[in-house]
Amino acid sequence: MPLEAPSQITVLLKAWSGGDERALDRLIPLVYPELRRMARRYVRRGPAGQTLETTAVVHEAYLHLVKAPDTNWQDRAHFFAVAATVMRRILVDRARARASLKRGGQAQRADHSTDVNFDRIPDPTSDRAADLVALDDALSAFSQLEPRRARVVELRFFGGLSVEETAEVLGISAPSVMRDWKLAKAWLVRELSR
Repeated sequence: MPLEAPSQITVLLKAWSGGDERALDRLIPLVYPELRRMARRYVRRGPAGQTLETTAVVHEAYLHLVKAPDTNWQDRAHFFAVAATVMRRILVDRARARASLKRGGQAQRADHSTDVNFDRIPDPTSDRAADLVALDDALSAFSQLEPRRARVVELRFFGGLSVEETAEVLGISAPSVMRDWKLAKAWLVRELSR
């Protein structure tokens, strides 16, 4: 992304929030590559050869984001944080549907999964989709106790943001992100091993 793009994205987001539909046309080419990169990070962690899945996730996320023109976009970081949340919902909803169909309408956590591997997210269309549902359920419970730390997991794990990008979105330091990340992983591993 060119150096002027982050500030240009912020300007266009604010214009779009203000009702300028032409701003959206100029915004799309600037944000689409980053949305693809976020989705690609997710797909890369899943089974190989899922380029279509990347495109599907990006397009569905994009459609959700475009349907929210009344959002008061603060800046580029805010936009991509919302995009990470939308991608999480898309992926988890797909995993829930898959797990529900596979188990006769009951989404259940797979008994064989006792820990969280943050290097490999279950593909929402795989047999391990229930693991993704369990992770989402645990993360939702964690967000009631530790909202910021849960947000760190959401941005890094589901959104694929780096430590620095997560720090920018949350307005905290990179070392704080790393502390939150480590604590959140430990809590989630403990919860999912029950």
